[in-house]
Amino acid sequence: MTSPEQKTSRPLVYAHRGASGQFAEHTRAAYLQALADGADGVECDVHLTADQHAVLLHDDTLDRTSDGTGSVADVTLAELRELDFSSWKGAQIPEEYGAKSEQFLTLEELLEILRGAGREIGLAIEFKHPSPYRLKLEETVMELLTAEGWDRETGLLDNILISFMSFSPDSVEYLLETVPDRFVCQLVDDVDVLVLRHELDLGPIAGGTLANVLRAAQASGEKNLDEGRAGIAGPGIIYVREHSRRINEWLNNGRRFRVWTVDSAEDVELCAELGIHEITSNRPADVLAQLAADS
Repeated sequence: MTSPEQKTSRPLVYAHRGASGQFAEHTRAAYLQALADGADGVECDVHLTADQHAVLLHDDTLDRTSDGTGSVADVTLAELRELDFSSWKGAQIPEEYGAKSEQFLTLEELLEILRGAGREIGLAIEFKHPSPYRLKLEETVMELLTAEGWDRETGLLDNILISFMSFSPDSVEYLLETVPDRFVCQLVDDVDVLVLRHELDLGPIAGGTLANVLRAAQASGEKNLDEGRAGIAGPGIIYVREHSRRINEWLNNGRRFRVWTVDSAEDVELCAELGIHEITSNRPADVLAQLAADS
């Protein structure tokens, strides 16, 4: 399997929450489509339920991507199974990708899908914070992976090469103490107070307070990459465009790069020109086709 240290002739393409441009994010259909598209790896976000199951969801609430409402941490896995996580996308799911009731996934279920890929595949797991369970989230996932047969020194679980990601300083510190640094991706992005306030419907005081916390996390993440503590740099594509000097410094200092979320042809071209190692995209098939055409 291609290891994080190896150079590739083109960037590896990871499917962002599966092929989420085509099917609802984090669903069985999205991940099966990503495999069919030929993605080199897939990315997922994990939260813990009230009964401590690791489940695949980006938001800490159910409102945006299901017909439910409330906090993920306050509901059980059985309650999540009763919700519809795919219809909001408006995409017709092929019969071979499972029924509507089978689209919601736990981390264990994603592992089973990837085991069935018939080839080597990468899995990038992002720990979502703040979590009411704090580092219990990471501990639970590590225990689950170990029980499944994962080797933390090689990063391998059968045909799956696993790496981990987070914006959270506490999460990244835990990871750096738990697994080799080549499997730790430090996520970084700029903090925009106005965007935060709009997206989260926050007032000026709450928005400013959250922004200060996120700015501190950003500074911590940048320091980890400046000092070479985390093996993988995970900036957003906008960060890449706006911080070219820092990006080049990290590249020149040997940081491996995993850039998200790269969907436009222009951004794919930019990443290829920079020598970015991994591209995370909602549209893995289109990105792979462009990279093949440009090679």
